[in-house]
Amino acid sequence: MTVADQYLDFAASEAHGTSPVYERLSYQVASDADLLDRLATLPAPKQQPNLLFAVVRLLGGPVTDPADFRAFVIARWADVSAQMLVRATQTNEVGRCAALLPVLAALPQPLALLDVGASAGLCLFPDRYAYRYGSRTVGAGTPLLDCTATGFTPPTRLPRVVWRAGLDLNPLDVTDPDDVAWLQALIWPEHQHRRERLRAAIEVARRDPPRLVRGDATADLPALAAQAPPNATLVVYHTSMLYQLPDPQAFLATVRSLPGHWVASESPAVVDPAFELPAPPSQALHNVLTLDGQPLAWVRGHGESLTWFGALRSRDGSATR
Repeated sequence: MTVADQYLDFAASEAHGTSPVYERLSYQVASDADLLDRLATLPAPKQQPNLLFAVVRLLGGPVTDPADFRAFVIARWADVSAQMLVRATQTNEVGRCAALLPVLAALPQPLALLDVGASAGLCLFPDRYAYRYGSRTVGAGTPLLDCTATGFTPPTRLPRVVWRAGLDLNPLDVTDPDDVAWLQALIWPEHQHRRERLRAAIEVARRDPPRLVRGDATADLPALAAQAPPNATLVVYHTSMLYQLPDPQAFLATVRSLPGHWVASESPAVVDPAFELPAPPSQALHNVLTLDGQPLAWVRGHGESLTWFGALRSRDGSATR
């Protein structure tokens, strides 16, 4: 896929209907030879739209007008490229917990949670947030996470978590203003509701800072997983993270070798081809929620919708949808 193709795909499958600002910018970049030439000098993982747009916002650049955006990137390319090389799209989207919750609530309790690609660790607190699935609300904490859910009955209670840890190559610190500014820059311009719940989740993490370990997702995962208490169900999970790994298959082999359970919300491209996935609910980009490799549901990237199609074993061993 060329750099231009990346931006065209992002405009059509991710930004369309969700962020008109980023949709316009994506089409601008995809048709601009000067911008494409500059992006082509960066390593492939650093060429992605989310990273470029977030860095421009972090630097105080304009994003609402494509011409102004282009002028800023050209004039400040040295600064923009330097930031793109040292940063990653560590979008710590707590809305994704709404997709994880039905699985976590159904597993044998209590839980030991290990988030791989944890960023600032905000997705390590699924038991502290509240969730609204249509007319049904679960939990009483903040932030309140809304999820349009079809095909399943939402859980009636939150999971019980007794241990939590995160693994990341570059963990972010919720007490560091620079790290918080980066998390805020990663929120898309029109998404005020996501900014508000990010602030609320940061306050949760500041009251009880999560244990975050700097390390490699594959090499350092077994040692961290071994520290989970033996009387808890270990759950290793990750969301929209695999595409950043140099060798996703090596990571998958490692996580499959661990005890406990493995929960993921990732691209359908990484689902075992032995599973025949149903058609996604729309042409918009969807991830697949899996438990121990078995597909369960289609999930939108920020956890805003969940379309269930698989069978899930509840705490008592019965199958639910």
